[in-house]
Formats: sequence, C-alpha cells, structure tokens
Amino acid sequence: MAKKVVASLKREGGVTYTRVVKMERSPKTGAYTFKEAVVESSAVKDFLAKK
Repeated sequence: MAKKVVASLKREGGVTYTRVVKMERSPKTGAYTFKEAVVESSAVKDFLAKK
C-alpha cells in the first residue's frame, strides 16, 4: 500500500512531498514511540519542531 501512496504523490509540476518519521519518548512509560506523516517538503522543519 505504501508504494501506491508514494507513486501517486510523484507528479510532474506538483508539490513535492516527504515522508517524515519522528521519534518521541513517552513521559509516562519512558518508551519510544514513532509518529509518521507525509508532509510537503517545505513543512518538514515545522513538523519536527512540534512537540
């Protein structure tokens, strides 16, 4: 399924997208969790800066 999503996002002259995976630590258990998103290339820094 991921291949279909990535293939559909690659269009000529469109907005470029990037798949971002962010690792966060749970304050309750101390375990690491991963948040995954497909965002525009210009918004990658904003996604990683959010807490």
